[in-house]
Amino acid sequence: MNRKMLLATAAGAIIGAVLFNARPSFAQLATIDVASIAAQIKSLAQETGILDVLNAMNTVQSTISSTMKDINTAIGNTTYGDTNTLLREGFTQQANYAKGQVGAQQQITDASNTAMARFQRDVRNSQIRDQQTPNVQNCTTLDSGQVVTAAALQGWRTGQTIEAVMDPRGEALINTPAYYGAGQAMQAAGQVHLSRYCSSTDAAAGLCTEVAVAMQNADQRASSLFGTDNLNDQNGINAANDFGTNLIQPIVPAALRMDQLTSISGQDAAAHRREYNARMSLARSVINLAIGQQTPGVTLTTQQQQLLTNEGLTVPTSGSWLQALSLEATRRISDVTWAAGLQAMPPASVEREIATELALSNYLAMQNYRVTLLNATIAATQLSATEETNFRPATPMPSPSMAAN
Repeated sequence: MNRKMLLATAAGAIIGAVLFNARPSFAQLATIDVASIAAQIKSLAQETGILDVLNAMNTVQSTISSTMKDINTAIGNTTYGDTNTLLREGFTQQANYAKGQVGAQQQITDASNTAMARFQRDVRNSQIRDQQTPNVQNCTTLDSGQVVTAAALQGWRTGQTIEAVMDPRGEALINTPAYYGAGQAMQAAGQVHLSRYCSSTDAAAGLCTEVAVAMQNADQRASSLFGTDNLNDQNGINAANDFGTNLIQPIVPAALRMDQLTSISGQDAAAHRREYNARMSLARSVINLAIGQQTPGVTLTTQQQQLLTNEGLTVPTSGSWLQALSLEATRRISDVTWAAGLQAMPPASVEREIATELALSNYLAMQNYRVTLLNATIAATQLSATEETNFRPATPMPSPSMAAN
């Protein structure tokens, strides 16, 4: 044990002397055989392996020194600083490059976001423009609707004017032919035919002067009322009205006058006459309605006139309610201009067109409802007339005799 401690102490002294360059002893100091001690220590270091460790450490230190030398050689001289400085500057530059890339990516992203925002804004502006800008077909529809509305008013006025003339005639009021008698009523009806619609047969009999072929017997032909959607002129309106007169109440019964109205039987006859007049007025109102709806009274739009030209029809000076409404319906199934406009319409304009057509459908449904009311009234009148004819009034019966036999 003491020997191992001695050897360890000596080894430490030798290692320190070798590594730290211990100063040599002087002659005045005690004489020590350093060579002998060194030989023993070296022998001891070889036995314990300490020498191998020292050799390995020297080898590692030499290797590190050689490696650093190679690094310095690869890097170059130290003109621009030592290795640590150069590495620090290199890492700093790499960090700067990374920051530059991040900044560039941010700028690219910002530019992309800005461009996309502008694009989306332009898209939205286009949508707003399409939603707010009316299509030319919408303007055409509005103009046509104005024509239909104005023509409806003119047609109603025409019907009222005809009614104001025909109802007093049918009622045989004063200053009408029937007021003065049935003969006068018949003569007046014949005179209207001969003066306006004299046919070749009438002319051959010497009753009148033959008129144009188109007007001969026009007061007897349905084409005078339902030939076209528009009664072209005053002659056409007269022919349609006279056709209605021959169709309903061509001869008006003579009026009840003076004592014919004051007697009991006269009052009964007057009641039946009022019933007759009411039914004739209702029947005549249907003809008046048809004439009024076909009476020209408004100027057609340029688009409507062009549509008539495209269909090969004559463009009238003015149009009727039925013609304007017919053109508005026909335009959407046969007009090439409308079809092309529909193909080019943005979604908002298509929605407006659909809404307009729905409004037109509602308008037509309202007109049909009015005709339905008229038809219902006529049907009720027919029912009452039928039941009145079939009614069997009570007849008086003889009273039984109560006398005793």
